[in-house]
Amino acid sequence: MQNTDVAPIFKRPGNELGAKTTYQIFLEKEGVPAVRGFHIEDINTTELYPWARMGGRGVYLNLEGSEGVDDCYISEIPPGQSLEPQKHMFEELIYVVGGRGATTVWQESGKKQTFEWGEGALFSPPLNAWYQHFNGQGDKPVRLLAMTNAPTVLNLYHNIDFVFNCDFRFTDRYAGEEDFFSGRPKIPGEGYHDTNFVRDVRSYELPERKERGAGGRMIMIEMSNNVMSAHISQFPVGTYKKAHRHGAGAHVIILRGEGFSVLWREGDDIKRYGWKAGSLLVPPERWCHQHFNVGGEPARYLALKPFSSRKFPGLRKQWGTSESVKTGGDQIEYEDEDPRIRVMFEDELAKRGVESQMGHVFKAAS
Repeated sequence: MQNTDVAPIFKRPGNELGAKTTYQIFLEKEGVPAVRGFHIEDINTTELYPWARMGGRGVYLNLEGSEGVDDCYISEIPPGQSLEPQKHMFEELIYVVGGRGATTVWQESGKKQTFEWGEGALFSPPLNAWYQHFNGQGDKPVRLLAMTNAPTVLNLYHNIDFVFNCDFRFTDRYAGEEDFFSGRPKIPGEGYHDTNFVRDVRSYELPERKERGAGGRMIMIEMSNNVMSAHISQFPVGTYKKAHRHGAGAHVIILRGEGFSVLWREGDDIKRYGWKAGSLLVPPERWCHQHFNVGGEPARYLALKPFSSRKFPGLRKQWGTSESVKTGGDQIEYEDEDPRIRVMFEDELAKRGVESQMGHVFKAAS
């Protein structure tokens, strides 16, 4: 018989025994607020706060769907200034929300190299290498968004000093190659680019990706020999993508367009969130989710994903999202979806006077 006298201790903050995790302790030391919830309406206007370690302003975005696997933060560089040099044992993918500037990267006692970036750029400082961000404008701030696997790394080693002050150089990831941030991609397979710098994810050319439905396009991106990866996806006006599910922590940044997404855990009611350029959504672990374009232009988003590299697989399964659930995958085909989904989509299009482009898709699926 269960001893109900001890049950209340499992409701205390932190882990099962009531202790704080190393990542929680780290956040307290940072002295920067952490935004919670399921989504961010606009990363361009999210309020920022003084951040001593970074030397600028910022905020953490610890959304529910990250589930302690990864985190996200926004940082701001004042006009004509720079942030403090950083080095750490966790990976990060950095998206330039606004502004232009440059980043200098170097290994201990190694040659420094600098590359310039502007709004829409995506890059990743190599693991445990020094880097420093500079604002190239004298009249306006730069805003950066970064997704990191700091929660996993900090809780794994449970030693903050080690994570930020380890001297080991990962020369197999980065050895000072002069063309490391050139932006010229290697193509390890169809639909994949291996590159350490994307100049503008908003205009990056995307190949067709039929299996995700409705005339969509997508490119998978490997960066800086990380175990994290990204992809850019686009789908036409008056269409929506097939529902799918995957592990926790995928940060979906809307780059262009207007629409909504639905999310649901098996057995629960559907949750709906509207989005526009600048919105951020993080679907929780194994929750089905689906994206709908009800605006007047193609919708495009950038997904930053933890432990999802095809180049360095093995930590956890993150794919199967293009295979039907009927054959063991994680995608719901159009013919198998809840009928309410299509009604919801068509009702929203009717309100906006946008014509559905899904007729031939449904016909092919029937």
